Amino acid sequence: MKKTFGIIGAGNIGQTVARHLIKAGHPVILANNSGPDSLKEIVQSLGAAAKAGTIQEAAQADIVLLSLPWSQVPTLAGVTDWTGRVVIDATNHFITYAPEFKVEDLGGKASSEVVASLLPGARIVKAFNTIFYKTLAEDPAVSGGNRVLFVSGNDQPAKSEVMSVIESLGFAPIDLGSLGEGSKLQQAKGALATLNLVKF
Repeated sequence: MKKTFGIIGAGNIGQTVARHLIKAGHPVILANNSGPDSLKEIVQSLGAAAKAGTIQEAAQADIVLLSLPWSQVPTLAGVTDWTGRVVIDATNHFITYAPEFKVEDLGGKASSEVVASLLPGARIVKAFNTIFYKTLAEDPAVSGGNRVLFVSGNDQPAKSEVMSVIESLGFAPIDLGSLGEGSKLQQAKGALATLNLVKF
């Protein structure tokens, strides 16, 4: 049976990942701060495998993807008991957007480590945040190869599960190691941010 995905944050990345998941046969629950009614048109455009829900409902899915603005991440702390939940962190720690794209000073911590501290017990895997959403939306099969998605996390079984999902979508996952090391390369302003690679 296909995993259910709860996507918290229904902007460009959330919708783009939802389309890939639905194409691969995964049911998706989309949620945002404005409530399910605000997502009716988006859900209709995604098709029958998508539904709108509350943030609490999305947080109960088999796998949860965070694609909400950085300023809203702390609001998730008390939404559910995160213990044991696989959570894909696709957030970027921007505090301003174009043209400056300033990031929060995290005192040397990786942004995903901060997310992990806010969601105690969650099995955090960093993925889906490095590529521009329009590129991410394209067919991951490119000229006989597959577009690369970087992955990092401290929980190996959770990371392996997310990498299997990424492969099922047609992408080529590359494991960068732990959150403390790998996700720093992936996060906003990191060495691999915006890098678009194809694995042959």
